[in-house]
Amino acid sequence: MTDTLVFIPAWNEEENIPTVLDEVRRELPDVDVLVVDDGSTDSTAELALDRGAEVLSFGENRGLKAAIAAGYRHALEQGYRFCGRLDADGQHPAHELRRLLDRVRGGHCDVAVGSRFVSGDGYAAYRYRPSPARAFGTAVLRRAMAMRLDQPFGDATSGMYAVNDRALPLLAKPYETGAPEVEALLRVSEAGLRLEEVPVDMRERQAGESKLRGKKAVKLVLTVAGALLLGGGLLARRKE
Repeated sequence: MTDTLVFIPAWNEEENIPTVLDEVRRELPDVDVLVVDDGSTDSTAELALDRGAEVLSFGENRGLKAAIAAGYRHALEQGYRFCGRLDADGQHPAHELRRLLDRVRGGHCDVAVGSRFVSGDGYAAYRYRPSPARAFGTAVLRRAMAMRLDQPFGDATSGMYAVNDRALPLLAKPYETGAPEVEALLRVSEAGLRLEEVPVDMRERQAGESKLRGKKAVKLVLTVAGALLLGGGLLARRKE
């Protein structure tokens, strides 16, 4: 029996999911793998099953925030000690998730988040060059997150996570906004858990088109940043 689950939210990713799962099996042979199928209308679920993954399928498309909560909830309910998350589009190298899991398993932190925008450990600064619009949105969000977390955080929208069972109850709760990664960071910080941003390399999407791109992505980032800076609204600080 393994103590670690890696889950992958997926919506119509038949072009990418076989390669992603093959890489996970190669780089992380000691983990269980769950694909959270967010109401796909293509062969995502069937291909994941063929690759030996467990599949949790929604009857309809419920959105990324529901898929993320379901993945963490599965890990919590099944009693896993550690949990990792990867995207289904091939952007997240599985060997980088292994580094994050090693940090959490080693007791260095409760939550490790893979970051494109921090340097160190052989990862060069400014290795990613976003478009001017994305760079502006990211800068605003970074300033807002620093104010709310009381610590700098460079890549608040990263979906590469490794967590332990202290964080699972927080992350398994339903998300209320279109920015579940930002909500997750706030929950972890406000609970006093140890949060670490780890430099990683990421790739371009391997096939297909991003579900969140262009002006839509920038608008979401700016909306979330505005709510954070105002200290209320959609992402108001909650007290348990």
